Amino acid sequence: MAHANTIFHQVLSLIPRYEFEVLARKHSTGRRSRTFSRWNQFACLLFIHLAGRRSMRDGIRSLSANISRLYHLGLRSVARSTFADANSKRPAEFFQALFGKMYQRCATVAPGHKFRFKAKLFSFDSSVVKLCLSAFPWADFRAKRGGMKLHVVLDHDGYLPAFVRVTKARLHDSKMAKMLKLPKGSIAVFDKAYINYSWFRTLGASGLFFVTRLKTNAVYKVLKRCSVRKGTGATSDHVISVTIRGEELRLRRIGYRDPESGKFYEFLTNHFDLSPKTIADIYKERWQIETFFRLIKQNLRLKSFVGTSENAVLSQVYVAMIAYLVLAWLKFKSGIGFSLQQIFQLLQVNLFDRRELEGIFKTPDGRHDDINNDYRLLSYVA
Repeated sequence: MAHANTIFHQVLSLIPRYEFEVLARKHSTGRRSRTFSRWNQFACLLFIHLAGRRSMRDGIRSLSANISRLYHLGLRSVARSTFADANSKRPAEFFQALFGKMYQRCATVAPGHKFRFKAKLFSFDSSVVKLCLSAFPWADFRAKRGGMKLHVVLDHDGYLPAFVRVTKARLHDSKMAKMLKLPKGSIAVFDKAYINYSWFRTLGASGLFFVTRLKTNAVYKVLKRCSVRKGTGATSDHVISVTIRGEELRLRRIGYRDPESGKFYEFLTNHFDLSPKTIADIYKERWQIETFFRLIKQNLRLKSFVGTSENAVLSQVYVAMIAYLVLAWLKFKSGIGFSLQQIFQLLQVNLFDRRELEGIFKTPDGRHDDINNDYRLLSYVA
């Protein structure tokens, strides 16, 4: 029988080790640890996510029980106190930088979005993770509640997280949006929480387009009424103007009635070339970021944490995003027809099997079980 490394070994091999060590040296805070390296810390955190371990003790015990299969990776058993100190004291910016490297790598092999236009499409939103205020005092949110907010920009080429930041839950979404830098010519889609006309002017001046919903109390003046094509669901196409500090900003208002649900929507955009139906479809595509949040919360350890300090929580969050990108890379390169949720589930029960990684996605007759032969994220079915 041909030799095969463990599944976990093969997953770790998808991380470019040279780039990892370069980043580790760049983010070094002093003397290098001889007993518990950055690589060891990363492997432990990644294992906790992929194996679905419930706590730090559970994760360390499970990994230590299989350490004989991982010695050639440079991994060692570690005391719980040593692991806790590393998560608390080693800056999480290292994992943030590693996440950025992995996104750049995955973006080169990701399939394009489903639209005909060539411009990049991004959606962004945030999701609150509730925390116990007594255990996480730095995450103060309300009088008796704690929480952190996960801000994500989703690249619709492969549905990859392109930007991730963690802030206190009280930070308003619009403040984080102003910090984003997207490629020129990109289209950004977001909900009404991000509406800010001054920011819209900045986006237009930067060569960026957006699609969002129009607020019900919006004040505007109709400058031009354009014809709409029957049978597309579009009911109106208007060029409007809004006033910002005495200056006029021209935008486009699209009225649309969903043929299936019968619901009426009003969309706002600064893109004047795309058809009203395409504008409506772009906003509908925003739902993918909601699906993304649901997927990572249900399959990665983002509701319980192995440390209580802010740095430990940030480290765990960024490693969760790296785990997502690693499996997305695997999916894109191998052409596996499974959803990412199904890949997570299969890896969880096969991490220490010694066989080819692709083998866990095959049926007994050797064929791929092509359950979902596309790149769309699937919502969770309980």
